[in-house]
Amino acid sequence: MNPPPRTEAQETRNKSRQHVGQRRMEDALPGELSLHEESPLVRPYGDTTGDGMVQISFTLPVPHDKRAEGAALQLAAKMGMSPAILVHAKSIAPSFTFFVVYGAVTHLVDLREVEVVERDFDVLSARDTNALIRKRLRRKLVVVGACIGTDAHTVGIDAILNIKGFAGEKGLEYYREMAVHNLGAQVPIPELVNAAHDLRADAVLVSQVVTQKDAHIHNTTAMSAAFREAFPAGKVPLLIVGGPRFEEGSAKELGVDRIFGRGTTPGEVASYLVHAMIERPKGNSA
Repeated sequence: MNPPPRTEAQETRNKSRQHVGQRRMEDALPGELSLHEESPLVRPYGDTTGDGMVQISFTLPVPHDKRAEGAALQLAAKMGMSPAILVHAKSIAPSFTFFVVYGAVTHLVDLREVEVVERDFDVLSARDTNALIRKRLRRKLVVVGACIGTDAHTVGIDAILNIKGFAGEKGLEYYREMAVHNLGAQVPIPELVNAAHDLRADAVLVSQVVTQKDAHIHNTTAMSAAFREAFPAGKVPLLIVGGPRFEEGSAKELGVDRIFGRGTTPGEVASYLVHAMIERPKGNSA
C-alpha cells in the first residue's frame, strides 16, 4: 500500500529540519578543512559550525547605566569579538556591574599547541591499592591532609579523605592500608609541617579553594619552602595540592610533586600515592 501524500505543513516541517541539519553541518570557512576531515585547527561553535561564536562574562567597576553597557561592548570589541551582543547586565553593587556578552571571534585554536598533563599511572581498585601497599611497603601508608592559610573550604579535602568519598568512590579513610589524618581547615603551615613530622607522613595533601589575589599560589610555595627547610633532603613527604584554579603543569614551579584539578576522585589520588611511593624510585620529588 502506498503511503498517503504529505500535506503542505508536513513538507514545510521536513524542509525546515533539512535546513537545520545543513546549517549545523556547514563546511569550514575558506582555508580550513571541512567538518568531515580531521584538522588540528578548530573554531568556536555557537549556532552553526564554524561561526566562531563565544559567550563571556565579566564585571566592570562602574554603576549600571547605558555608559556601562557601552563600556562592556567596547571591552568585548577589544578582545576580538565582532559583532558583540550584550545579552545580560545587572548591578551587583552600587559601583559594580556584571555582564554577559555573546559574539563572534576570528581566532582559531591549534590543537597541536595544546599542552596537557597526561596521567602516568594506572588507576587501581581499592583492593589492588591495599594489596600493593601491604606487599611492597609492608606498613600503612601515612597521609596527612589539610586546608592551609585562611582557606576554610573543606569540601575538596573531605571528598578525597573522608570515607564518604566523592563521585561514588570511597575516600582514603576507607583504605585499610592507609592511616589518614585530616587536620581540617585554616591550618597554619608550621602546624602542618609539625604534624607531618610527628606522624611520619608519607604524603601531605593540601586543598586550596580560595584564589583571591593568588592566595593558593602563595600558600603552596610557602608550604613547599617550609617542608624543604624542615626535612632533610630526600626525606620530604610527597607534597600534593588540589583545587579548581591550579594549572596541572605547574607542579615543579610551585615546588610540589603533583597537582590535581577539579573532578579528581579518591581512587586517582590513591593510585598516584601507590605509584609515587612504591612503583617510582624514592627521591624523585619536585
